Amino acid sequence: MKRERRFLTILCCLFLLIRFLAFSSVAEVKVYRSVETEKKQIALTFDDGPHPRLTPKILEILARYNVPATFFMVGQNILNYPEAARAVINAGHEVGNHTFTHPHIASLNENAIFEEIGKCEETLAELCEYRPHLLRTPQGALTPNLENCLLEDDYILVLWSLDTRDWDNKSTATIVRAVLDGVSAGDIILMHDYIGYNSKTPEALEQIIPALLSQGYEFVTVSELLGIR
Repeated sequence: MKRERRFLTILCCLFLLIRFLAFSSVAEVKVYRSVETEKKQIALTFDDGPHPRLTPKILEILARYNVPATFFMVGQNILNYPEAARAVINAGHEVGNHTFTHPHIASLNENAIFEEIGKCEETLAELCEYRPHLLRTPQGALTPNLENCLLEDDYILVLWSLDTRDWDNKSTATIVRAVLDGVSAGDIILMHDYIGYNSKTPEALEQIIPALLSQGYEFVTVSELLGIR
């Protein structure tokens, strides 16, 4: 009798261990910062928009060089500037979710994170008829609560490999040099189309795009870089 109980106990422990290992292998959040590729492909991304002045200016530059990009939009800004958001989508660019209020993710519980992501998604759907599948958190934050949310959602978390620091009041020359000195195939480049001062991003973009095109780089959306349809 004792032998049978011991056998059942061991069997239950093995079953639980297998279940745990199986769950652990599946329950893994993938974070993309760049992609290993032999192609000279890179992805331009713009955070925090849309902006009524900067976004159209950036769109004009991208159109001039026939360059696609990915815009990670904040829900409140979509609500305030829906025409700028629609202009991005109508131009054929990709849009990602950048939360609704751009909060500090580390201070939020799971319910609050779900609400931030959900409200941005709903705003894009209602005002632009667009459903994003990419997510970028403010400051690139990744916390246990966020990981739990992503395991229950179908978003792909995308950060970056090259930060232009255009948000930090850098000069045009500094932004340009950061990209041209640091770029490599498979990079996801971080820029912004909403900055609370006299942004140098458009001026820098005017130099960055032709310089990289002349070096043989191909600009693609994040989804194209990741091989996602």
